[in-house]
Amino acid sequence: MTRKVLFLISCVVGAAVFSAGCSQQTSEITGEGQSNSGETPLVLTTFTVLQDIAHNVAGDYLRVESITKPGAEIHGYEPTPGDIARASGASLILDNGMGLEAWFEKFVAGIDAPHTVVSDGVEVIAIAEDAYKGLPNPHAWMSPRNAQTYVDNMVQAFSDLQPENADDFAANGQAYKKELREVQDRLEAALATLPDNERALVTCEGAFSYLARDAGLQEAYIWPVNAEQQATPTQIAEAIEFVKDNDVKAVFCESTVSDAPMQQVVRATDAQFGGTLYVDSLSEQGGPVPTYLELINHDVDTIIAGLTGDVR
Repeated sequence: MTRKVLFLISCVVGAAVFSAGCSQQTSEITGEGQSNSGETPLVLTTFTVLQDIAHNVAGDYLRVESITKPGAEIHGYEPTPGDIARASGASLILDNGMGLEAWFEKFVAGIDAPHTVVSDGVEVIAIAEDAYKGLPNPHAWMSPRNAQTYVDNMVQAFSDLQPENADDFAANGQAYKKELREVQDRLEAALATLPDNERALVTCEGAFSYLARDAGLQEAYIWPVNAEQQATPTQIAEAIEFVKDNDVKAVFCESTVSDAPMQQVVRATDAQFGGTLYVDSLSEQGGPVPTYLELINHDVDTIIAGLTGDVR
């Protein structure tokens, strides 16, 4: 074999080894959420509900991830260094706003990534009592009607990020909003025949103000914001009085808190426990509410069944 041939073979082998080494190094350096040139842009959301809605709008054009994991409590979440690293590689960050993510302002202070408040445009309901009185109730996504505003804000933000795909984002948004309208229409139709004094939604946390307003229901709860560790005797007594005064057929509690205080209300009244509602987080895949549409449909079905007397 000539020297020239040997030289060519060694060059080819060397190039292959160098290429493999570079590929391995790149895969080790590029962590989840970091974006290299040519990769699908990363959109980072603060919690899983926003992630799922955003994914439905974005389709395959954007990679959407959540800072918090399924089942996490969003109000007092403490970001990790890994969260900050992911955010630094994001093309866009979506947050709920309205004071939901108390940690968010500090989190994004040193991050050079644009962010969109997806609740912008929602007609705000103020928290009615306790230390949070007068502040916005942040749980606007719990109304299928408000969730359509979230979709519109995402369509606009994604179109600004990728103008060439704006028509597809708009089409995805319209299709998703149609499903949300169907949920809202079903809720309103199912509760339309309830007597006025029975049109009441009683939960552990005041997370359903927007859904109650849009469905024409009175709202009552044990505590206004899910920051208390336990209910006070006064809060339980007030819930009992409300249930008795309004002949409420069923009461509910959220998946992220103990239903023990609400069970006291059940024992002291004629109301049944109507079931568990989901609010701040989706479940893992294979769980009861792995998507937002499944979450809101579950809650609507549970509320309808309880208030119409068909408790499961």
